[in-house]
Amino acid sequence: MRRYFAIAGSLALALLLAAPVTADEKDDSIADTATEEEVNEEQTREQQRPVAPRSAFVPGSGWFLPGCSDDFEDESWSYSLRLPKSSYEQDDKQRGPGGISRNGLWHEGAKRGTPDIVRRIATPPGGIDGSIGALLFQTKDSGMPGRTTNEQMQDDLLMKFDSKLGRSIPVEWEPSCTVRVYLPEFDKWENRTGASFGMRADCRGRTPQGETDAFWPGMFLLFRSSTSRNIQQDYAQISIRSNNRGQDIRSLKITEPGWWTMGLSFSKDGMVHYYASPGVDDLTEEDYLGSNYPYGYKCLCMRNFFFNVANWDNGRSWSTPWVIDDPMVFVTPPTGMAAEDIYRKKGQRVPTYPITKKKDKEHGKYSNRGFFGLFR
Repeated sequence: MRRYFAIAGSLALALLLAAPVTADEKDDSIADTATEEEVNEEQTREQQRPVAPRSAFVPGSGWFLPGCSDDFEDESWSYSLRLPKSSYEQDDKQRGPGGISRNGLWHEGAKRGTPDIVRRIATPPGGIDGSIGALLFQTKDSGMPGRTTNEQMQDDLLMKFDSKLGRSIPVEWEPSCTVRVYLPEFDKWENRTGASFGMRADCRGRTPQGETDAFWPGMFLLFRSSTSRNIQQDYAQISIRSNNRGQDIRSLKITEPGWWTMGLSFSKDGMVHYYASPGVDDLTEEDYLGSNYPYGYKCLCMRNFFFNVANWDNGRSWSTPWVIDDPMVFVTPPTGMAAEDIYRKKGQRVPTYPITKKKDKEHGKYSNRGFFGLFR
């Protein structure tokens, strides 16, 4: 039987009383800002199962979108890095043409670079029944090419289903995404307490002021190393991005390695719903973790599905080796429509959700193509 977890009252109250964070200020990078007191509180508080709102639905519901997902079963699957990688977030440099997979689904983003290793491998033990291929990614030089920052940096790998659909997916279609993630033995993780992996969605949302803006909800896997102060044994933890005030929420603790299934769903009311469970079984209502309007934004559409990998950028430290399998995208067609209607037809006009929120000089780097625009 699965166990259920949630943020307990005292930490939730602390999050509510903290100052709000905007999508600009939080940006879309991996962060782990737990204080020592919060870590101690996590170790002692009693955890309870959260209650889902009526609009929540299980990721993987509805119709699977062929061509917008990957199972890595093709033995000829490959990825071209096309170095040097982009580091637009750090130095405004977009170094085209950008990495791309042979099947045209996976891309390097224009904001940050692709992981240094992106390779199809044999599926680790305990994976999906019948699966013989999965995707490994790992990084070392995650900052600017030829330089080290001695800070946490990250690389991104984008599954650009919009290049297959010819459009983004409006929330009226109730999009969702799922992925199986393999957590290695803890002695194989980068020995650093902090964020390591992220599964994310590139979205557009309506701000409380009525403007349209980009935001990137998702879930991270954090590492808690026993070599850090006040941590008695190695474990991992899921962190949700984000609550309505833009702050990440720590959720499940994971004390054993192996496969996990993670998913996001986007309901018609603009809310984002988070689910996860150990193993590779399909998600169910029992795997619910929480729901939010991240940053107070109401989601308008899901544009892409992508993954983060983080490490300490010192030129020596490799990230944890991450393996994923069967990243998938689903929709539930509106009344009177079929799943194939989401694929844009030649000459068809579809909603584009242009960004209308004004950016300041520090955070105003991206255009309506977003940081995740293709190089070509």
